[in-house]
Amino acid sequence: MTTLGAVFRPQLAPERLRSVARTADETGLDQLWLWEDCFREGGISTAAAALAWTGNVRIGVGLLPVPLRNVAVTAMEVASLHRMFPGRVIVGVGHGVQDWMGQVGARVESPVTLLREHLVALRALLGGERVTTEGRYVRLDDVALDWPPEHTGGGVLAGATGPRSLRLTGEAADGTILTAATNAEGVRKARQLIDAGRETAGRGAGPHPVVVYLLTATGAGAAGRLRAELADEGLESVPDLGVAGDAGAVAKAVERLAEAGADTVVLQPTGDEPDPEGFVRFVAEEVRPLVP
Repeated sequence: MTTLGAVFRPQLAPERLRSVARTADETGLDQLWLWEDCFREGGISTAAAALAWTGNVRIGVGLLPVPLRNVAVTAMEVASLHRMFPGRVIVGVGHGVQDWMGQVGARVESPVTLLREHLVALRALLGGERVTTEGRYVRLDDVALDWPPEHTGGGVLAGATGPRSLRLTGEAADGTILTAATNAEGVRKARQLIDAGRETAGRGAGPHPVVVYLLTATGAGAAGRLRAELADEGLESVPDLGVAGDAGAVAKAVERLAEAGADTVVLQPTGDEPDPEGFVRFVAEEVRPLVP
């Protein structure tokens, strides 16, 4: 069964999150995803609030940019969420948008190396290990969490786009997050690269969930809003990207991504979505029943 989610986009003011999160919970949405997007909203703070305001919906954070974060702090915060809200937390990390990282003095020479080191250390710390490492970027001396989580709800996911980072997620992460710039063929190619990374690392057995965002517009002016957003992102030439229409059209787009290898499809509204609560309700009550 394909898991279905929706995004609370950080173009919305943080005070809007309570209403959207409660709508997600009340309608039975599988997952609500948040972004730590420079320089709008923090991922851990918004996730903690959304989890506290709800009782059932799983909350995903995709992504925490690792150049901004000491891995021990990331581990402490993520472990706290898992212990306070067991089974409801999904956390993904990534190397961040390099221009943004440069703006805050956090840009590194090798983002992929940093992501690898961060992933290895983070997964070990969350697993209750005592870690000493002297990497190029990540350095820990006899560090262990006093309160590691009993369960991490699927582990640590990582965002990726290029071939090197996709292989890395297979090698060092527990799952992969793909952006809304990924069509069905892109999901197939990503799966191949992820599987190659898993084989290289000797991790061929066991699940490796793939999460993909799907840019979605519905209601009045949906097609125009979708076209405008794709044009703004320079993605108008990518075939079969995004979907505009009613629940049936959206469900078919979700199925195409699932058939290509996605385990979770997260519907991403356009930045100018006029009714965020209505969008969440549409996903949970109209699209969800049509997706096997």
